[in-house]
Amino acid sequence: METNSAVTALSALAHEGRLAVFRLLVQAGPEGVAAGEIARRTGALPNTLSANLAILTNAGLATSRREGRSIIYAAGFGPMRELLAFLMEDCCQGSPEICAPLAELARACAAC
Repeated sequence: METNSAVTALSALAHEGRLAVFRLLVQAGPEGVAAGEIARRTGALPNTLSANLAILTNAGLATSRREGRSIIYAAGFGPMRELLAFLMEDCCQGSPEICAPLAELARACAAC
């Protein structure tokens, strides 16, 4: 991941409402969640939710698809993994104890 892409993704997540939506999408898995259900669960107003989803989508952290009359949003797991890898890329520098907890978390998540 290039630095500009990482900055865009981090900027998208640097907002309480967008972070809540992104976490909800991650929890939902690849099946995703309908926009109306996201609004219900987060309590977001339609125009605010629409703007937040657009920002997450533009950053690659969310995808959308139409199913009938609903728009289903899902987390962009590929870009999420790329961002996490970018953040950990230079970790440790010869001191594995620094990143050991993160590496253990990554191994636990791999089993999901």
